[in-house]
Amino acid sequence: MSGHSRWANIKHKKAKSDVKKGKVFTKLIKEVIVAAKMGGGDPDGNPRLRMAIDKAKSNNVPSDNIDRAIKKGAGELEGVHYEEFFYEGYGHGGVAVLVEVATDNRNRTAGEVRSVFTKGGGRFGESGSVAWMFEKKGMFTFDMSSITEDKLMEIAIDAGAEDVITNNEDKVFEVYTAATDFHKVKEIFDAKGLKYTLSEISMIPKNTIRVEGKDAQQVLRLLEELEELDDVQNVYANFDISQEEMEKVA
Repeated sequence: MSGHSRWANIKHKKAKSDVKKGKVFTKLIKEVIVAAKMGGGDPDGNPRLRMAIDKAKSNNVPSDNIDRAIKKGAGELEGVHYEEFFYEGYGHGGVAVLVEVATDNRNRTAGEVRSVFTKGGGRFGESGSVAWMFEKKGMFTFDMSSITEDKLMEIAIDAGAEDVITNNEDKVFEVYTAATDFHKVKEIFDAKGLKYTLSEISMIPKNTIRVEGKDAQQVLRLLEELEELDDVQNVYANFDISQEEMEKVA
């Protein structure tokens, strides 16, 4: 899973540096709208919306923009109707790729995603072709310098986490939870003052494929180009790539 958490951390760092470009704002606002539509406009009763709001605020999205997005999603204001679903495919080295989108135009989005796969040397797949290789889980990462393994293990397991993994290559601890337990575990971490470097509900690969050299760079390029599409919210893949390879695109 180390490749997955490494890519997730790099994405979040890039989001911070790219926030002024506006594209990150758009994706965050879209997630607020979709979350409010799916579970209602009250963040206290809608954990997904609460997380979307927190993420938007952490990226300095103005409160007025967030409030309008909530009202649009909840139907209190007129807004765009977004559909949320996945596209699937393969990259170099047989890496499975899962693309999460939120769009108001399926045909446009399908064409854009298919084009990126084709130009990137990948293969656009049918529905169900790779989704079975992933599980929806909560994920946290902690710098090893911020907490001991024993202390984190004790708190995480007591909180309801499923697993704690020591990732020596990246010098982080990775904590995984059932998707339904994510917010409960996060609240306990926050209450105890634990400082995680990443927290999200994600599609975690059940197994990974090691890719190196040219294949590794082509896979990373494909993922980045997919992430750049306006309708793409998240991209997941089952690769494992060394820290050295990853730093070439960081």
